[in-house]
Amino acid sequence: MKNFLRYFTGLLAAAILGFSIYGLTHTRDVLDYLALYNYEPPAQIVKLADETSMNDKTRKVFYVNRPDLQDKSSFKNSCVKQEETIVLGCYVENTGIFLLKVDDPRLDGIIEVTSAHEVLHAMYDRLSDEERAQVDKMTAKFFDNLKNDRIKSNVENYRKRDPSVVPNELHSILATEVRDLSPELEAYYSRYFKDRKAVVGLSEKYEETFIRLEDQVQAYRSQLDNLRKSLDANEQQVNSLGGQVDVERKRLDDQLNSGQVEEYNAGVAGFNGLVNRYNALIQARKSMIAEYNRIVELYNDVASTEADLLESLQVQPIQTQEGR
Repeated sequence: MKNFLRYFTGLLAAAILGFSIYGLTHTRDVLDYLALYNYEPPAQIVKLADETSMNDKTRKVFYVNRPDLQDKSSFKNSCVKQEETIVLGCYVENTGIFLLKVDDPRLDGIIEVTSAHEVLHAMYDRLSDEERAQVDKMTAKFFDNLKNDRIKSNVENYRKRDPSVVPNELHSILATEVRDLSPELEAYYSRYFKDRKAVVGLSEKYEETFIRLEDQVQAYRSQLDNLRKSLDANEQQVNSLGGQVDVERKRLDDQLNSGQVEEYNAGVAGFNGLVNRYNALIQARKSMIAEYNRIVELYNDVASTEADLLESLQVQPIQTQEGR
């Protein structure tokens, strides 16, 4: 019996030692296991992982961070530092992933892209120093040759705020917003997604909404600028011709009052021609003002739509125009 107890005690000690060694060498796995213990991801969170084609490894890290879809007030409290890009969410180390609820169907895909963007921050956080250095080198090299002004501008905003976050942000931005990457980066990101370009497609979908609206806004602005110039030119012509009409009217009145009937009659046709040209300019001005106000109304409709979308993403809306 003593031998059995001694044997059992030895096995138990070995098992404890084995688990201790495993815990020390696989700390992350143990923490992940504890984080996922009894956790059942909500259906909407599972759907986000499905639609962004997260593989098993990425999906696990996503769930470990207990993604939380939040309304604006909760999101502001959870994400103190707001993202510089259109992707709205945050990864808070040792706390979780927080996502802004966006219900507008015109922005379908934005929550999915946010999810992919933020889980990539979590994956970046798990890289070894050596791996991170290699990845940073690849992303920096690709970014230097990137021909995308929007992404360039977004990254520069990060750089101005805190240059140290740029490699981390590039790691998420390139993967979720750039369709064609270098073979090295494609191979690297295949660690995380079954179909990375599916995520990019979602990004392009909602980004197209803003591009289309902004193109319309710019087109209307250009038309309004041209109409302002035409109205200014018309005003100069009206004032100039109006002065000629006044001078010619006074001359004819003087001729009539002085009995110069023949001279008066000879000048009537020319005077009437001036008046007709003047009236045509006035009519043209009325038409231009009506067209200007019509375009202002169209501009404001589009600007209002864009402002509503931007407001839903907590971005400063653009100003509307006033009619004339």
